[in-house]
Parts: sequence; structure tokens; C-alpha cells
Amino acid sequence: MIKILFVCHGNICRSPMAEFVMKKLARDAGMENRFEIASAATSREEIGNPVYPPARAELAKHGIECKGHAARQMTRADYGYYDYLVAMEPYNIRNMLRISPDPEGKMRLLMSFAGSDAAIDDPWYTGRFAEVYEQIETGCRAMLNTL
Repeated sequence: MIKILFVCHGNICRSPMAEFVMKKLARDAGMENRFEIASAATSREEIGNPVYPPARAELAKHGIECKGHAARQMTRADYGYYDYLVAMEPYNIRNMLRISPDPEGKMRLLMSFAGSDAAIDDPWYTGRFAEVYEQIETGCRAMLNTL
């Protein structure tokens, strides 16, 4: 089983969007049993909070449910458990490295799977939830194809 942890700053917008998009893509491809998929934050700011309402609404537009999500912070133990720790932007990786070193090279940007070094900007600040969804879907599709 391939274990994937998507990571962003607060775990209420981008990383849970990626978690639930990837779960849907894997399910649609008949491969849901091949993956364990979760998400986490680098900060403690939103611990326990659900998916941010505009992010939840964007997922719902695409038929994706995200009930039951509660933001949590990435831990050092996550590094040993997950095969891939997938960040939305370089800032996330910098903060992930404060939580755990990356001796095995498990930390990557999501868009790197799509052959891009593009950051997925935080829609909390930009308000561009539809654009972020499209980037995340592109990255997740490429990641699924790679794996």
C-alpha cells in the first residue's frame, strides 16, 4: 500500500482538497485499496477545524464530499509512516523540514508530478478556490499516473 500525506499551512484548504481529490481519483480508477491518503498542516493554527467552507463548496461542485475532516499538524512520526509527503508550495516544504529532516527524499511539491515547479497559492488569501482545485486535480492526476 502506498501512503500519501498532503501538506499545507493550515490543513483546511489545499491539503484536504488534495486528499479528497486523490481519494476520488483512486476510487474512480478502481485503485482505492492501493492507497492510504491523508493530509496535515505545518502550523497549529487550525487544529481540529473542518475544511474551510469555500474549499468545501468547491469540492462539492465536483461531487466530492469531505465530511469528518479535522485539521491536524504533521508530526515527525509521519515522516516514517508515509511514503510521500506532498506539499503545495516551497514554503510548506521549508516548514516540513522544521518538523522532520528528509533523508529519504520523500518531500515533494504536488505540481512536480505534473512536471512543474509551480506553487499552489493559498486560496485563503487569494480567494481563487476554483483555480486551486484545477491545479490540485492536475497534480493529483499526474501523481496517480506516476504511481
